[in-house]
Amino acid sequence: MRAAAARAVHAVRVEGRSLPMALAAASGEVPARDHALLWELCYGTLRLLPRLEALVAILLTRPLRRADRILRALMAVGLYQLASTRIPEHAAVAATVSATRVLGKPRAAGLVNAALRRFQRERDALLARVGTDVGDPALFPAWLVARLQAAWPGHWRRIIAVSNQRPPMVLRVNRNRRERTAYAAELAAAGIAARPLPGLPAALLLDEPLAAQRLPGFAEGLVSVQDAAAQLAAVLLDPAPGERVLDACAAPGNKTAHLLEHAGSDLRLTAVDLDAERLAPLRENLARLGLAATVRAADARAASPDWPGAPYDRILLDAPCSATGVIRRHPDIKYLRREADIAPLTMRQDAMLRALWSLLRPGGRLLYATCSVLPEENRERIAAFLAMHKDARELPLTLPAGIADAISCRPGLQLLPTAGGGDGFYYALLERAR
Repeated sequence: MRAAAARAVHAVRVEGRSLPMALAAASGEVPARDHALLWELCYGTLRLLPRLEALVAILLTRPLRRADRILRALMAVGLYQLASTRIPEHAAVAATVSATRVLGKPRAAGLVNAALRRFQRERDALLARVGTDVGDPALFPAWLVARLQAAWPGHWRRIIAVSNQRPPMVLRVNRNRRERTAYAAELAAAGIAARPLPGLPAALLLDEPLAAQRLPGFAEGLVSVQDAAAQLAAVLLDPAPGERVLDACAAPGNKTAHLLEHAGSDLRLTAVDLDAERLAPLRENLARLGLAATVRAADARAASPDWPGAPYDRILLDAPCSATGVIRRHPDIKYLRREADIAPLTMRQDAMLRALWSLLRPGGRLLYATCSVLPEENRERIAAFLAMHKDARELPLTLPAGIADAISCRPGLQLLPTAGGGDGFYYALLERAR
């Protein structure tokens, strides 16, 4: 288990692999019953990795050889257990030391044991040296801290702090099959505590996360897992029954399904994604929920009037972005994303907006969405688009009552990641002149 976690962390930090890819490889090393713990160790370690690496540097008595760099990841996993979990300390130390043999580094057992034992003895003093604040800028890459400070001078510390915490687990009840109150009662009967989220008629916030397969009726399509802020996409686009709708960049299909559920399934919906492989889980989601849509692989930058259903009454463009609003769910972003990535992303976003606009009927509406908190990808893109397209106008967005922490950026609306609430999302609604 600890060896698998160390390999996954090392794959992200040193080899530049995404965490889902690293976990897919590591999961095969451990029994299915231990997957939840494996995920906790990997996600938790990566959230706090700069601090854990600073501790490792203090605790090491001699530099590691290049061939032994994976031991840094192993010690970080061990320190995460001791500092941030309820795993009994003796078990955490023993299992982490034993992992040296699994990793083919048996001679390092004494080194790892000594480092972890020293942390146990000197815990308070060591943590005082590296800090314990989840809002510490040192836990984020310097380039991103600078951009957050410039964009959100009154909020940047909160963004960092929330992004380094475990995310809440929010459900979206399929209201075509169950009312929220009825499904909440099913959860309670199963011993699962949840409460409704104001302003989102299908949303339930779980007190404690759990595997989706343990949710009553999950396999039968009664419920899905979807962040609260992401659930606003269907609410803000608000397609009406019978309308022709395009969901561009649709995979893995959560928003596609929600659009169909929101309109009572009576939509002529086309779901498009560039990556054909990512369309497989989209189709699986639709099948599980008993929903239907036209699904095809295509590049939104090359949108064409011959696409099924065009021209469309409604278009959702959930644009590829830096994902800086969902770092708490994807902590590998802190190590994989580079400042140089932002400019190419904005060019891609502009190209998608231009191409998709030609598929919108006069009087139709396009909702632009990202899970970014960077103005360059959000309000600056929409402002530039509006300046170039005189047939486009911004429509004011009114959030449902009970939803707070939204900032009107003009154009558009920015939601910042919130403890116990939604992720960081941006939305802007545009209408094409008749």
